[in-house]
Amino acid sequence: QVQLVESGGGLVQAGGSLRLSCAASRSISSFNTMGWYRQAPGKQRELVASIHSGGSTNYADSVKGRFTISRDNAKNTVYLQMNSLKPEDTAVYYCNARLWVGALPFDYWGQGTQVTVSS
Repeated sequence: QVQLVESGGGLVQAGGSLRLSCAASRSISSFNTMGWYRQAPGKQRELVASIHSGGSTNYADSVKGRFTISRDNAKNTVYLQMNSLKPEDTAVYYCNARLWVGALPFDYWGQGTQVTVSS
């Protein structure tokens, strides 16, 4: 088990920046992947960015060049730096920790943090 606590959300104007943090209750090194997902009203949850235990990263096309995911293993924290925010980035952002046991993924989620981008 792990508790994930997100912070850093809020209201920002288009073109602005926010940095989200996800603090884990145990070592994030024990997970295969840490990621950020988002869910806008009426839409499915979607992957925004992920970072593998080896350091490789993956981004949704819609955020490439604007968002950066990073991790601090010493602090058991994952970050999402969001620049050049757009109104379509408005959503609840969730932190995810994924552990693969054989072919089965085990997902852990935070409670989410609201990001609202005004035009």
